Amino acid sequence: MAQATTALPHWDMTVVYPGIDAPEFEAGMQELDHSFTDLERLAARTCAAERHGQAVNDEVVAAFEEVTGALNATGELSETITSFVHGYTSVDSRNDRAQARASELRRYWSRLSKVMTRYTAWVGSLDVEALLDRSPVAREHEFAVRRARVEAAHLMTQSEEDLVAELTLAGGSAWGKLHDDLTSQIMMPVKKEAGTVVELPMSEVRNLAMNPDRDVRRRAYEAELAAWQRWETPIRAALNGVKGEHLTLIKRRDWDDVLDESVFQNHIDRETLDAMLGAARAAFPDLRRYLKAKATALGVDTMAWYDLFAPLSADAPVWEWDDGVAFVIEQFGTFSDRMRDLAYRAVDEGWIDAELRAGKVGGAFCMQLRGEESRVLANYTPAWDGVSTMAHELGHAYHNLCEAGRTPLQRFGTPMTLAETASTFCETILRQAALAQGTEREQLAILEASLQDATQTIMDIISRFDFERAVFARRQSRELSADEFSELMLDAQRQTYGDGIDDTQRHRAMWAVKGHYYSPDYAFYNYPYLFGLLFGVGLYARYQQDPDTFRANYDDLLSATGLDDVATLAARFGIDIRTPAFWESSLDVIRADIDRFVTLVDATT
Repeated sequence: MAQATTALPHWDMTVVYPGIDAPEFEAGMQELDHSFTDLERLAARTCAAERHGQAVNDEVVAAFEEVTGALNATGELSETITSFVHGYTSVDSRNDRAQARASELRRYWSRLSKVMTRYTAWVGSLDVEALLDRSPVAREHEFAVRRARVEAAHLMTQSEEDLVAELTLAGGSAWGKLHDDLTSQIMMPVKKEAGTVVELPMSEVRNLAMNPDRDVRRRAYEAELAAWQRWETPIRAALNGVKGEHLTLIKRRDWDDVLDESVFQNHIDRETLDAMLGAARAAFPDLRRYLKAKATALGVDTMAWYDLFAPLSADAPVWEWDDGVAFVIEQFGTFSDRMRDLAYRAVDEGWIDAELRAGKVGGAFCMQLRGEESRVLANYTPAWDGVSTMAHELGHAYHNLCEAGRTPLQRFGTPMTLAETASTFCETILRQAALAQGTEREQLAILEASLQDATQTIMDIISRFDFERAVFARRQSRELSADEFSELMLDAQRQTYGDGIDDTQRHRAMWAVKGHYYSPDYAFYNYPYLFGLLFGVGLYARYQQDPDTFRANYDDLLSATGLDDVATLAARFGIDIRTPAFWESSLDVIRADIDRFVTLVDATT
């Protein structure tokens, strides 16, 4: 696997506070504490149970507007301070001082959860139509106000919800933190080229899946599986704990099924989910056709798991950091000056942390820091995948930019299903440009990387979805063993990858790898990524049909992602997400890429 030859950037968090030990940060923490104390007193007075069902008069309107303003102000400060601290823990999980601060902040989020429960129960009890008619602040937050009525029907008593908010610090949140900390600190011996044995963190071992040497990939895969087995006891306990907490709370909150709460959180319905999943499952034979063509290109009979991310040749095009960044900026500029300028700012103002190093979490993400500013974490490799990932995360930053004028209550309403819209769209802009400019060899490499991602987002995401459904079904009666988790994972992979992957060379420990399973707040964290891919591809098709009209509406769509349900927002572009036709049209774009890939493979082998 190619290594970067230039120094990769670390992000700059000092624009908020000079450091984690700075007096200015301590003052910020004190300000946050005071803000929470004032908010709690206000909510206790305004949203008390005895005030539920009040007639909406001037007093109620004034109370609603006061507590909503306080929630937004506290939420803004909480988000900035939380992102600041996460900027330290995510790049160095061994930073004990930052971890201690992160632990303090989790208590503040518990306090915010209590206030939000009280607020939701009160607002949901009011005459919503009367409130919307009398309050301009309510109209600005209309979607949240209307959802409060539904959410309120699924709340326990205030004392029970308060207890859950406190206990999750030692329950679901603690299990999730254990998984993050443990997996970011695992080190293991791996035999690399020329028989050299080196100790590597898990993130680097998993990156060896992109090494052109199949023997290196196989050894890394075997070392990874051995490491997961060595640590399976605490990870198994974490997964059982998180899923057990989900099931307990779903029952107490009177949801029929964990998935019912999930689609509500994602602002869609079961009809939409079924239409999307049905269309995606129908595409499995095409994706297996891609896997078989890649096996041919690699010179193997059948793909092993450790071949999924393999480059097609040892001399795959190299994308050094400076070249990748320049290409991203150039292509963002083809869409709009605003998108290009966002990318410039991210590079020039130290928004990006790209270097792989011990203690840094794996993968990539983008988080809003304050106002228009975001921070992007990546583990950059000088290949097309590294460039594409950068475009993806900067797409999230662009989405944050478009939402910067919204209040926290409006922004926090953006569901996971729409959170991937801008990132997928930006990836597609980059890919189409690279394909148009590239040689036949470069096109093959880019198509392969794109289809890698599509396979992961369609096949692998659905395998994770099916795995999680099976886990919830069994976890209702008892805890599961590590072997049971592994068997459920392997079965889900058989149902999705099918004969595209050697049945003896799958990844039995994928349940331990993916941090999304360990979120106490969201079950089924997986399918929104599938939604995001297909919705983003569908939007790009609309962009190609009428670029000027699309540009005029696109930023407004991103700005409004927390202001309405997904079906209503999609209808702005003539998209009906409740029928298979839209999803099939997006999958047809991917099928066309598979056809092109197979043709290129046939021509070069």
